[in-house]
Amino acid sequence: MTGEGYSGERLVTLDFIRGVAVLGILYANIVGFSQPMLAAVWPGALTVPMDGADRAAWWVQFLLIDGKMRGLFALLFGASLALFLESRGEGLQLRRLLWLGLFGLAHYFLLFRGDILFSYAICGVVILAVGAHRADAAPALAAGIVLYLLGAVFAALPFVPPLVAEQAAMAACGGTGPCLAAAEHQAHWSVLAEELTAARQETAVMQGSWGGIVTYNLMEHGTGPLWGAMLALFESFPAMLIGIGLHRAGLFAGRADRRVLGWGLVGIALGLALTWPVGLLLERAGDPLYLSFAVVLGPAQVARLPLLLGLTAALAWLAPSVARGWLGTRLIAAGRMALSNYLGMSLVMAILFQGWGFGLFGRIGRADMLLPVLAGCVLMLAWSKPWLDRFAHGPLEWAWRCCVYGRRFPLRRAV
Repeated sequence: MTGEGYSGERLVTLDFIRGVAVLGILYANIVGFSQPMLAAVWPGALTVPMDGADRAAWWVQFLLIDGKMRGLFALLFGASLALFLESRGEGLQLRRLLWLGLFGLAHYFLLFRGDILFSYAICGVVILAVGAHRADAAPALAAGIVLYLLGAVFAALPFVPPLVAEQAAMAACGGTGPCLAAAEHQAHWSVLAEELTAARQETAVMQGSWGGIVTYNLMEHGTGPLWGAMLALFESFPAMLIGIGLHRAGLFAGRADRRVLGWGLVGIALGLALTWPVGLLLERAGDPLYLSFAVVLGPAQVARLPLLLGLTAALAWLAPSVARGWLGTRLIAAGRMALSNYLGMSLVMAILFQGWGFGLFGRIGRADMLLPVLAGCVLMLAWSKPWLDRFAHGPLEWAWRCCVYGRRFPLRRAV
């Protein structure tokens, strides 16, 4: 996940922001860990219907977490890629991306289908192929912002025809659900029933053995990483370009002034103001399937861009002042071990929710999910710094480095 870790030169600001992101990505993934994957976008697939507390938890996640942490991760990935290439060659970077992609495939099929590593590896290869890592600050920022906004349009377009059919079917049935009237809309209700059946099947599989889960991932979702990589080209790839531009502009060099904070707060406020009506639209409509997908992939992505930029700027301003404090040092350590923490949390959550572990999959609602999120964040903060006090790298960062260079590096710090 890091690009600068091999050179021995680290930017504390990048590590700090990455630490915030790796904690936030756990919250972003918690629905996928504990409920059918479809429920991460469409609340109708939840096995535990939402009550008032669950809806409040949904609002917090929709406003502050969903897409923002993934975007922050992608932005930092782009900045780290550019930083690494300033001291290392493209061939070595390509090997790093190929190994990261293999880690991602293993993660996807063996632990969690919400993997982002494979998608990031593909986006990184595209960046190398088109030479985007050589771009100066202004062109990289401009290209990233334009492609991010265009990506929202193109990602949402395929859902427009089924959305129109969905709205017609709901109108014919009074907006309540399947009905005997208007038989011409039965195709929509049949698709809806198939999605719910698939979600129930997934729940049964996830409550079973690890071997059954792996088989299910291979047989039913074997092309998932490729589809994920295609979607990432509409969102993560532009965010990486933005990260390259911000790195070239010096945002992560630890010298952000109050003007950066001011712009950051404006971006956060604007992003929240744009995201709120989008969430209100979904809630008042009752979270229909295709409206949920069209909104999350389209308008919500547009709305989150200023928030993503604002959050990055605000955290860049904050990093130097908190870097030596208790929480700051632990967030920096968690960021330095982002790969180990990201994959480690997938293992911890698999043990907690899947059938071969404690088997809580499909048994808790959104509000109750906050407890494992909090516990996971505490765990990441608790173990990362003590580990790095003794060892030079996180365990998976070390393994990644050994694979890339084809030799074994010492793991313990030199005395």
